[in-house]
Amino acid sequence: MLHHPRALTDAPNRGIAPKQMAGEVHGKSINLSGRRRFTSQRVVLYAVLALQGREGALATAQDALATFRDAHRALLEGELSPAVLGDELQQAYFGMDKADERICAFMALAQKALNGIAAQARGAADLLEELVESATLLLGVLNRLTQIYEDLARQHAATAKKQLTAVMGDIEAIAKHARIVSFNAQVIAARAGTSGREFAVVSGEFTQITGKLDGLVREAVRSSVA
Repeated sequence: MLHHPRALTDAPNRGIAPKQMAGEVHGKSINLSGRRRFTSQRVVLYAVLALQGREGALATAQDALATFRDAHRALLEGELSPAVLGDELQQAYFGMDKADERICAFMALAQKALNGIAAQARGAADLLEELVESATLLLGVLNRLTQIYEDLARQHAATAKKQLTAVMGDIEAIAKHARIVSFNAQVIAARAGTSGREFAVVSGEFTQITGKLDGLVREAVRSSVA
């Protein structure tokens, strides 16, 4: 019985960690999707400036393209992959929308245009014009993907809140019963006098348990607001 308070002390961290981890995944996906959207426009802007001869613009465009490529790769791998986050993303990337195909085509065209600008090739201006048109069309695709990530995050938050509300109700019910048991134990211990000292220890344990349960509820409330 003496081990129960320690177990209850550790319980809040065990219960909240999965929620925090899932929240971090959704936050990361939204951040990367937004970064990909921003850098797609940055690539085009600095490619235009590079063609005009602006110093450092070509290097900035190359860096932006590398950032775009890294963000896209990260969104297709591991815990952020469409296979993990849901069918809606799977369809958006690989279904009729063909988002992945369009994104990869944009990256290939951007690299080709930047290489042409770097080499001062004759067709560089035509490639840049094609890139500008491609980026304009791609922006709608990237906006749609970002919206899906945001919707998934909201759905997760709503589900987590419902689960947390149910858990809090269970904890409050247990705490209520524990307080009743603790009170009865204290009364019995007092009536027993000297012989009830050991029982008083039991009562004290119950009092600690109810305190831990109340702490669980407070921790749950804080995590639901965070």
